[in-house]
Amino acid sequence: MAAALSRALKLPGKKGSELGEYDPLTQADSEDDSEEDDLVLNYPRNGMGRDGCLGSSKLRGGRPGRHVGAEDEAQEDEEEEEDEWRERLPSKFRQGRDDMKGMQYWSQRDSDRDRAGEDRGALGGVGLGVSAAEADEKRLRMKNAARAAFFLVPLVSTMLLVLLCAFLIPCREEVLEKRPQWERALGEAGGVTPPALALWDVDGDSVEDVLLGVTEWTNDTHRTQVYRAVALSAISGQLLWRWNMRETVMYIQCGLQFSAQPSPVCLLICKSVIMAVNGTTGKKLWSAPLKNIESQAVLLPDLQGDSVPDLLIATLPADESLDLSLTLISGLNGETLGPPVPFNLTGPGKLIGPLLHKTQQGAYYILFGLGNVEAISLCDLYIRSTGNRPGSPALAQKDPGWEGLKKSNSSSLIRIYRGSESVGMLLPLVAGYSNNHNSLDTVSNLNSTKGDWVLVSGSSRLSVLRERDLRKEWTISSAPIHSQPAVGHFNDDGILDIFLQHSANGVMKAQVVDGANGHLLWTAEFVCPRLVVDSSAISTAANLSAFLFWASEPIKPQTNDTKTTASPGFAAGEPLIRKLFLLHPAFPTILLELTSTTDTAVTSAVSYQERLKDASYITVSSRPTLDSEPGARIVKSTSLKAAIAKGRIVRLGQREKAGGAVKPGAFAVIKFFKQLSFVHQ
Repeated sequence: MAAALSRALKLPGKKGSELGEYDPLTQADSEDDSEEDDLVLNYPRNGMGRDGCLGSSKLRGGRPGRHVGAEDEAQEDEEEEEDEWRERLPSKFRQGRDDMKGMQYWSQRDSDRDRAGEDRGALGGVGLGVSAAEADEKRLRMKNAARAAFFLVPLVSTMLLVLLCAFLIPCREEVLEKRPQWERALGEAGGVTPPALALWDVDGDSVEDVLLGVTEWTNDTHRTQVYRAVALSAISGQLLWRWNMRETVMYIQCGLQFSAQPSPVCLLICKSVIMAVNGTTGKKLWSAPLKNIESQAVLLPDLQGDSVPDLLIATLPADESLDLSLTLISGLNGETLGPPVPFNLTGPGKLIGPLLHKTQQGAYYILFGLGNVEAISLCDLYIRSTGNRPGSPALAQKDPGWEGLKKSNSSSLIRIYRGSESVGMLLPLVAGYSNNHNSLDTVSNLNSTKGDWVLVSGSSRLSVLRERDLRKEWTISSAPIHSQPAVGHFNDDGILDIFLQHSANGVMKAQVVDGANGHLLWTAEFVCPRLVVDSSAISTAANLSAFLFWASEPIKPQTNDTKTTASPGFAAGEPLIRKLFLLHPAFPTILLELTSTTDTAVTSAVSYQERLKDASYITVSSRPTLDSEPGARIVKSTSLKAAIAKGRIVRLGQREKAGGAVKPGAFAVIKFFKQLSFVHQ
């Protein structure tokens, strides 16, 4: 109290406007309160007052002070209410508080930005505040727009580039990714005689195209026949080129390569002429006129030293008084390398070969014959044709083991096989030979010149002829074999097995023979008239082969209660339906039916697509004559994977053995076949 009185006496004092008299105690208390209020509420910010740029000397007292106190009381009341609401609704309060914090943050940024603009306006001088703020705001907007553009333009460009790579570029490769499926009619039906057929990539799309010999009728009044060789795209079946010939095209072979002609060279072989054409354009390169051509061309090593492989052709005149002859032809220009070399091999029998074989000693021999199999060294053949020895030492080499089998010291012929029954077929025991035997590329020919041979004698005896000593490995007897066997891996012993077909009395029997010992591995019977169409063996990624063949409905094994009746499927007026079956050794009691047709398949081939791990099955069929339209020759390409996806399971119905394995379910079988991947032989 004494301190308060002392302070009151020292202060100057102030008259109240209402009382009109001096009250030192009241004045002291009032001034003390005002000083405390000023220290709390009227503290200058950044050294500047609320009413001026440099501060204010105005003192607040009396009622203004009490007003501020009232505001403090109101604020305390609000805080008490807020605490009460916090206790009642804690989660909502925290959410609202977070929202308020966010609002305070953005409002604080806006206020700071406005205050900075006001400060710049105040410092910039009178009359320039508004315009400077607008200029700064405009400059800020332009800067933000430039930043946004600098970020968005590369982003949009990158997105467009990604879309281009992901969608537009694969569209150009969609043609290659699409599995070839097409059908095309070309020329007249031509009966069941197989036409010339070859597979080779001639348009550079990495897929083997189809080259075919066709016969057509002109539309003029004379109705003459026209013979053509045509090339069809393997992707769409469209015509790539065609070449008119004077006679029927017997063979088409592709793959001959030489530096002067970068495009693949194809040979069109007729009865009296061999013509080489550009495989891409069909343009003629050279032709070699000959007489009585009977065989395909055999690719030989380079005999002249011009870096181009040479060729060999067999001619067999219809007159039996003339001999079988072999002719050497230059692969570069088609010129003959000397006159034809005749051999005294007249007599009955089917022409065998000619085939090129390379022995284990590295010597080259030509295998050929009529009913029997003979051989002559390439060196001796070249000397007899030209009178000169080959320039390359490798071509002049001979195998002592083979030379010891000559008929006599004066003869140049080597006896490979001679028996009581004439030879019907001789083919190398090489995987893929049945599909690629018409190729003229060096790699496939070198592969086919090694190994043993499959020998069919008398059309009912099958043997394997060993290369090392020319003796039979084994021999089995069977029904007459009319089509060329297919070789593939049915078991996992690493030795090629043999798939056979033979028909008799309206029943076609299919068999798989073990290539190691001739034992029967698989057999089934089908309702089918005689079909002379070769079967095919296709290698899979699991080192086993899948076999394709044409037949009709399988014949179930007869029981004791079943009596033998006439062969089914030959009812009068009912067309015979032929079906393409696929056999895989993983499921020997199950076949997969890929397609069915009333057309008669006359020849077939398999084309591989390494990129898709798929294969296309090419068939040439004769479509029967209809009432209004003549019969036509149909060329069809079928993707094996697409056909397998739609295939039908056919169970062969073999008798079940006691304790045997449980039949596989349809789901497991379909899943297995859909996962098959085909590889090149």
